[in-house]
This record gives sequence, structure tokens and C-alpha cells, in this order.
Amino acid sequence: MNKILLSIFAAGLLFSVGHALQCYKCDFGLGNLCITSKVTCDAGQNCFSGIGKAASAIDIKSKGCLAVAECNKTSSYNLPGTTNATVYAVTKTCCDSDLCNAASNLVHLNTFPLALLTLTSFLVTKVLV
Repeated sequence: MNKILLSIFAAGLLFSVGHALQCYKCDFGLGNLCITSKVTCDAGQNCFSGIGKAASAIDIKSKGCLAVAECNKTSSYNLPGTTNATVYAVTKTCCDSDLCNAASNLVHLNTFPLALLTLTSFLVTKVLV
């Protein structure tokens, strides 16, 4: 009986220790371009997706791990040496399941314009040659 209880305890310990939250990470993205990788968060962190604007026109994006206490807050980034010249502000929204800050919206390549450009290039080359 003791061996069975010890085995159950060991299996439970492996599952609780071995499972850490994985998130997509992108330090800084402009518009729809943000190169991502996967990262394992430390204890007390959740995945986050950060969205903001620079100069009220350019979309800023970031993703990664964030301390739970910092979730759902807006961070302002100022010019070095100033306190009121905000360059951009990012609102960071958290989630708590593996890869929940999905990377699919970060790198978005629409294939139709690329195919149209390729076809046009072939037609122009055909006419000129």
C-alpha cells in the first residue's frame, strides 16, 4: 500500500513541478510585424499581449510573460531624461493558459497581393522581352 501511495505522490509531483506556463514572446512589434518565439514563464507570471500606439498613428505590439500584479495596466514609455514626453503607451492584457497570447495575429501576410504582384511581374516581363 505504501508503494502505491508513494507512486501516486511522485506522479503528482512530476505533473505539478513539470508544467510551467508557455507563452509567445515578441519584445517589440510595429504594425502587423512582430517576430515571435516561445518562452516559459516563471512562477507568478501570466502570458500577456500588449497593444498600443506611438505618435497616435503607429501600432505597437508586444507579447511575453508578465507578473500577475502588472496585468491589465497601461505602461507609458517616455523619452530618456523626460517625465512628460510620452513616446508610446501599451496596454497589457493577461491570460493564464499555454500559448493563450496567440501569435497568429502578429505576423499577418496576405497572399493575394503577393500573388497579384508576382503575376503582374511575369506579364510585364513577357511584354518587355
